[in-house]
Amino acid sequence: MEMNNCGMEPAQKDRTPFSDIDALSAQMSEIVLDALTAMGRHPEIQRVRRVAFDSLGPRPGQRLLDAGSGSGDVARMLAGMVGGSGEVLALDYSASLTATAIDRHDGSNVRYLTGDVCALDLPDDCVDGVWCERVLQHVDDADRAIAELARVTRPGGRICLVDTDWGSLAFDGMPAGLGEVVMAHVRGHFTPKQHDMGRTLRRRLVAAGLTRLTATPVTCFFATPESAAVVLPMVNPEVPVEVWATPPGLRDEWLACVEAAGASGTFLAVLTIWVVTGTVPGR
Repeated sequence: MEMNNCGMEPAQKDRTPFSDIDALSAQMSEIVLDALTAMGRHPEIQRVRRVAFDSLGPRPGQRLLDAGSGSGDVARMLAGMVGGSGEVLALDYSASLTATAIDRHDGSNVRYLTGDVCALDLPDDCVDGVWCERVLQHVDDADRAIAELARVTRPGGRICLVDTDWGSLAFDGMPAGLGEVVMAHVRGHFTPKQHDMGRTLRRRLVAAGLTRLTATPVTCFFATPESAAVVLPMVNPEVPVEVWATPPGLRDEWLACVEAAGASGTFLAVLTIWVVTGTVPGR
């Protein structure tokens, strides 16, 4: 998952910590990296990725771009699919994440790059396909980024976008209305302001002129607070207090209700992540 500005000011405080990792303190950077690693191992995120792999359809010999590659886990999986005759370009905005990806390299055919998804330093028609997972929710101009992804993809190549519809996030087992109050305060801190990105992906690909579109909503289900906390920071008591944007007392009230719902077995959280894929038409 790329942390990309696309023109945003890194010091803005209405951005999630994921938006510009290199601007974080060493402690926060480590927390975010650990969170990204844990998310990638979560069964629900792995389920989303299986849908996306099937939709993109990587083939041996292809050259693919992972736009927003984070620590490189998906890029290395894609490299296994394209084989020794193929190649994966793993590009991320964050120099620190790219360094971590290089440290974790497994010898597969992956080339690690730093770059801006809104201004790719790559030639036209240079890749056979693109994977872009949970990136566009963090940029200011998603359509500009999509245009860049289409530019570097050869005609007939596929672009697979994976992103979250934070507006779909719902809880059960807690007092009615409390979740909505909390979400109103943490939006822009725990969730991007572009909270509906996932559901807009198909429309954006239509506007960009892509064809043969597929769109699959994957509803992630979390039956315990511990499971949810891996993906949903607003239920994670380990998130530092200073990151919260809630009025005094609201954080503790909310987390106490989450803990009680978990203890009683009534906790529930659901979140929809969209997988949308399209084909780049002839120039």
